[in-house]
Amino acid sequence: MYRRYVLSIAAALAGLASIPATAAFPDRPVRMVVPFAPGGATDTVARALALRLGQLWKQAVIVENKPGAGGNIGADYVAKSPPDGYTLLVASPAEVTINQFLYAKMPFDAARDLAPVSKLATAPLVLVVNTRSAAKTVQELVQIIKSRKGGLNYASSGTGGPQHLAGEQFRIMSGTTLAHVPYKGGSPATTDLLGGQVDMFFSGLPPALQHIKSGSLRALAVTTDKRTPLLPQTPTVSESGFPGFSIENWQGVFVRNGTSPEAIAQLARDIATVAKDKDFIEQLTAQGAVPETMSPENFTTFVQIEREKFSKLVKESGAKVD
Repeated sequence: MYRRYVLSIAAALAGLASIPATAAFPDRPVRMVVPFAPGGATDTVARALALRLGQLWKQAVIVENKPGAGGNIGADYVAKSPPDGYTLLVASPAEVTINQFLYAKMPFDAARDLAPVSKLATAPLVLVVNTRSAAKTVQELVQIIKSRKGGLNYASSGTGGPQHLAGEQFRIMSGTTLAHVPYKGGSPATTDLLGGQVDMFFSGLPPALQHIKSGSLRALAVTTDKRTPLLPQTPTVSESGFPGFSIENWQGVFVRNGTSPEAIAQLARDIATVAKDKDFIEQLTAQGAVPETMSPENFTTFVQIEREKFSKLVKESGAKVD
């Protein structure tokens, strides 16, 4: 009798051990990796998210900047982290949808190693020219490019990012000759555009706004499907004679693949909660961005569509990093 009792207790304990833990997630500090230097668009959005997730979870959310190799260093760090949901990647399009087509060798496979959690924010790029330029519309710019022997040149904040590929998509769709001039960041690119060393720039919106408002740069179009409320009179490139042109400068959250669906779902729900916060919305709006969240399933589909788009664009443009 006693032996049967002991065996029954053991069986019950074994059964309890197989039941998934119900402890609240997260129950310890979370690391949020930004694969770029402090102060940029992705870093700003990540820190706004980290602050409010920390308040929601009552846990520390520690932002770590791991820049380098076009975002690959930080993304690779998360791709090799434990699959427990406690190391998050706040990514831009480059490291999760573009770099794999640009670099001859990658330290990780974004599709295999990283699981999409939620889109976080989206912002347009803005096509700007110096106000000394004769171009006041996109179509006038195209005519100027075609009239110049050798065409014009365009700046970007670095090879392979959305700004570079926006220029390549514009070159292909407009049938013009454009030379790419990569810089180490948007600030030196803007400086040379202001000084007349380059002809045009698909700039991030926040750094361009002050120059647009001061009258030193002219905004011709934004690259997203819809106009931005920060420049409501500025048309989209698509509206300006190139239907289908669409390049978003978005941010999204990823974790190591293999993280439990329950943890991913919880993260996505909490990010959606933060995205409704009035102060969060205002902080992103000041940066020219709009909160935009998705379920893990919808974000996975979105990321795959982005990869297919950029794969085709990189192939057509012949862009390479190494």
